[in-house]
Amino acid sequence: MNASPDLAENPESPRRRAGWAGSMLRFVLLYFFLIALLFALGWCIWVYMQIERYAYTDHAATADVICVFGAAEYGGRPSPVLRARLEHALALYEHGIAPMVMTMGGSAPGDTYSEGKVGEAYLMANGVPGKAIIAETQSRSTEEQAQQVVTIARTNGYHRVVIVSDSAHLFRIHELCASEGLEVLTSPRAQTSGIGSPSEWQQVWHEIVAYTLWRMHLH
Repeated sequence: MNASPDLAENPESPRRRAGWAGSMLRFVLLYFFLIALLFALGWCIWVYMQIERYAYTDHAATADVICVFGAAEYGGRPSPVLRARLEHALALYEHGIAPMVMTMGGSAPGDTYSEGKVGEAYLMANGVPGKAIIAETQSRSTEEQAQQVVTIARTNGYHRVVIVSDSAHLFRIHELCASEGLEVLTSPRAQTSGIGSPSEWQQVWHEIVAYTLWRMHLH
């Protein structure tokens, strides 16, 4: 006696259901992966647009203090990047943007000089009186420098600051300081490498990642 068609198919039904469930799971996972990928791409584009907006517009205006973010120093002499930042801050000071200049940056392990003190010495050698300079010498990162700006500003009653740094650096610094209640104006230093150079793109990607980690409270 032959088995009915329904009974003949029953042994295959669990396998078919498992195959269907597996296909649905793969579809759902792919769907959420594509959504996450599109969100990440959109986020990166948005951050990049903010970086560009701050990078090529000088917002400098009358303020309480000009803050020069640190960069490498070589045996007591500013590196080309640090010198470009200091020269830009010097020009702003000479134009009366602010009566005070703050030089930022500590020293690397084994170094004799700090970035902040090297910046102070450079400005004094170019005519800025010592009483018009605050040298911050403890910070070792952008986040630490931003926090020092906030702390020193609050201590001295400063409310409006002009930040001088590299063009790609300014958006993140603005957000770090503004999140603590400061009124922040940004002013990019002169370019020492070509616009669109590999080094600039590396810095932009670094800023996108660093800003994202900060917003996620992971940095």
